[in-house]
Amino acid sequence: MTQRPLFGAVLAVVAAILIAAPGAAGRPNHKGSHERLVFVQTNEPAGNRIVVYTVAANGQLEPAGSYATGGNGAYALPGNESDTLASQGSLVYDATHKLLLAVNAGSDTVSTFNVHDDRLELEDVVESGGEFPASIAVHEKIVYVLNAGRAGTVQGFRIAGHKLEPIPQSARTLGLANTDPPFFLTSPGQVGFTPDGEQLIVTTKASGSMIDVFDVEKNGRLSPSPTHNVSATPVPFAFTFTPTGRLAMGEAGASTLTTYVVNPDGTVSDPKSQPDGQVALCWILRVGDYYYVSNTGSNTLSAYTIAASGQPALVGATGVVTTTAPGPIDLTSPSGTTFLYAQTGSGTVEEYQVNANGTLTPVGAVTGLPPGMEGIAST
Repeated sequence: MTQRPLFGAVLAVVAAILIAAPGAAGRPNHKGSHERLVFVQTNEPAGNRIVVYTVAANGQLEPAGSYATGGNGAYALPGNESDTLASQGSLVYDATHKLLLAVNAGSDTVSTFNVHDDRLELEDVVESGGEFPASIAVHEKIVYVLNAGRAGTVQGFRIAGHKLEPIPQSARTLGLANTDPPFFLTSPGQVGFTPDGEQLIVTTKASGSMIDVFDVEKNGRLSPSPTHNVSATPVPFAFTFTPTGRLAMGEAGASTLTTYVVNPDGTVSDPKSQPDGQVALCWILRVGDYYYVSNTGSNTLSAYTIAASGQPALVGATGVVTTTAPGPIDLTSPSGTTFLYAQTGSGTVEEYQVNANGTLTPVGAVTGLPPGMEGIAST
């Protein structure tokens, strides 16, 4: 989201491009697969690439190589480097199959990498099934790609070995009225499965502030059309789930975290909201008992807890747990660690220790990275 007022709120997406040498350039001594890894997508229009980092014992990131995706990145309109994919889930690690999936928004393709220790092997590049792919969802062997351009589509795939095979007749339209590339504010924000894999959720941001819910059939196809739900506060963007299965949604228009019950008929109900008093709450990540959000327009991260009832509550007096370099966007936390990593528009990946009380302690930053990157994932 960009850092200027729109629809009563500043919605900002600011990012940074990682500079990487051509081809794969890793350390000579690759370590074992027990190491945790962080992957960063550069989204470069002249050639998208994934940069790999290992996680040191103190939480700092150490470069381990860079790998071309075989496709190109792209920028959502208005086309400047502070507004690129405007989505969550553009880079996804599937631990079950040890696959890393990346969108190539400028090529309308999706790349599949096999993860070997701290190295990547490009296995496949497939058509995304639409224009401007921006988000990926995985459940067991089923993958859906959200294409944000024009009417917006979701296209299904099945994991076959280390590749993706399109599921016949699985494409579904969102019925939007975007361009290609889409305008950042009206492009869809994320696609994701419910924890049981029986429903697929898409957020439309300011294109009606809709939370669309499809049924997922046993053959991997979706219901012909989604159930449309209007979000409790404007501009639903990124989401995750609570341990009890409630949908936890970042809603950027009022900088609010809202949770919902997702019902079997595709409706969402029982909304419970808590604003954080910041600007452009967009991305969200759960780490243990805490939910961290990027306030892109305020250059802060906030933390929440969510009660069993679904009611969010701020950590501490204000919820703000750290000030970041300008333009915090996408977040990740490697499994089994207490570290959190945030991309920012000033060309950094901020590194944090997650404390027992939900606060964050900075442990360093990857610096000197030019604007434009978007997408971060971890093992």
